[in-house]
Amino acid sequence: MKISRRGFVLGAAMAGISRPSFANNPVLQIGTRILDVKGKAAKVYGILGPSGKPGLEMVLGQRFQFDLQNTLGEETAIHWHGLTPPAALDGVPHVSAAALAASETRSYDFENLKAGTHWMHSHLGLQEQKLLAAPLIVLETKPPMFDEQSHVIMLHDFTFREPDEILAELKGGGGAHAMNNMPGMMMGGDVDYDALLANDRTLDDPEILLAQKGGTLRLRIINAAAATNMWIDLGELKGQLIAVDGNTVFPVQGSKFPLGIAQRADIRIALPAGSGVWPILFQSEGAALRAGIIVQAGDRAIVKISDQGEAGPALDLKLEAKLKPVAQLSLDPVSHVETVALTGGEENYAWGFNGKAMMHDVLFNVRQGERVEVTLQNTTNMAHPMHLHGHYFKVVGLGNKRIDGAIRDTILVPAGGNVTIQFDANNPGTWAFHCHHLYHMNSGMMATMGYVGAA
Repeated sequence: MKISRRGFVLGAAMAGISRPSFANNPVLQIGTRILDVKGKAAKVYGILGPSGKPGLEMVLGQRFQFDLQNTLGEETAIHWHGLTPPAALDGVPHVSAAALAASETRSYDFENLKAGTHWMHSHLGLQEQKLLAAPLIVLETKPPMFDEQSHVIMLHDFTFREPDEILAELKGGGGAHAMNNMPGMMMGGDVDYDALLANDRTLDDPEILLAQKGGTLRLRIINAAAATNMWIDLGELKGQLIAVDGNTVFPVQGSKFPLGIAQRADIRIALPAGSGVWPILFQSEGAALRAGIIVQAGDRAIVKISDQGEAGPALDLKLEAKLKPVAQLSLDPVSHVETVALTGGEENYAWGFNGKAMMHDVLFNVRQGERVEVTLQNTTNMAHPMHLHGHYFKVVGLGNKRIDGAIRDTILVPAGGNVTIQFDANNPGTWAFHCHHLYHMNSGMMATMGYVGAA
C-alpha cells in the first residue's frame, strides 16, 4: 500500500490542548507525518497550516495572527525565518521565550510582514533534521501582479538515523567530519545522508509540475536542509534570479545558482513554446546525492533520473558579487563596527566564535538607532551559513572588496573567506546569531546579539 506523504498523525489528543478562551485564530499545527523514502517508511515532523497544506501563504499587509498548536508529544519551538517579529515572539528557547510544551497552544500576533519567500522551522535541539519546517510565503498581491505560475520547492537532506546519534559520532571524531580534519581538505559537508528531498520526494518518485507551453514559472526555492549546501541546476532551461532570502534583486540570468543552507532563491523561467519535459535538479555540494522536480508541458514522456550525480563543487561567492538590491537600507553612516572570527571544528567538533564555543552567550551588543557593520572572518576549513535573527542585513564586502550587495538574512561565509554586512539596529531585544548548519550550531557556533541603551 502506498504511504501518504501528506498524512499528519496527531501526537496528542485535541482535548488536552489548552487554548485562550478569547482566541479565535487560524491554527498552525505541529505534528508527525509518514513519508515513503526509497521504499521505506519514515516518521518525520511537519507543520500544517489552516489550508491543510504545509506552512502558510499570506498577503502583504495581513497580520501574522495565528495559534501555534503542538501535538508532537514533546516540547518544540518555531522560528519565523525571514520575518522580524518582536523579540519575544521569535521562537528561540532560552533567548526569546520558553519552548512550546507538549499539547500547548500559543497565540502569535504581530504585523509589518515583509513580502517574499520565507520559512518556519524548529529552533529546538536537532528537530529540524527531522523535517520540522514549512514554507512561509508572503505575496505582494493576490492574485499575483504577474501572469505566471508560482511554485514552492522545499529542500531537505534526509537520514534514517537519529540526529542525536549523528551528533555524537561527529563529536567523537567519526563520520564524514573525520575527512574534513585532514590538512587542506575543504569538503562540502560533514554528514552523510540517505537522500535529498524536494517537496518530500526523491528522484525515484519526483513531483511532476504541470506547466503551460510557453508559460512563465516562478520557482520559490527554500534550502531547508540541516547540513547541505546545494546547487540549483535548471538543465536546458535558462532562468532569472529575481530575489534572494525574500528580497528582490535586479535579475541575474543563468542555469546554475548556488543555494546555501537556509537561503532562498526566487527564479523566473520562461518556458519554450513547444511540448517538453525539463528536470530541475538540486545537487549536493561535495556529494553525489541530488533531488529534483520535473516540469512537464504538453505530452512529452518523462524519463527516470538517478538521484546520484556528479558531486557539486564548493559554493563560492561569484554570484553574490553580481547581486544588486532593488531596495536599500537607510543611508545612515556606520556608527558601530565589529569583527567576528568563525572558529573551531577540530577533533572534538567544537565550533564557535572568536575561539570560544557558545550557545546563548552575548557575542556583542548594539544600541538602538545604530548602523552596525560586522565583518565575519572564517578561520575554519568549512563554509558557514550565518543567520542574524530579527534583522535584514546588506552584504557590503566580499574579502577585501566593497560591494553594493544584496539584502539578506543568511550569508554563506566560505572556508577561509571574509564577508562584511551592515544592518540597522531597529528591533530591540536579544537575538540569535548563528551558523545555520544544524550540527555546527548545536556544537557551539551560536551566540546572541543584545541591545543596550540608545544610540
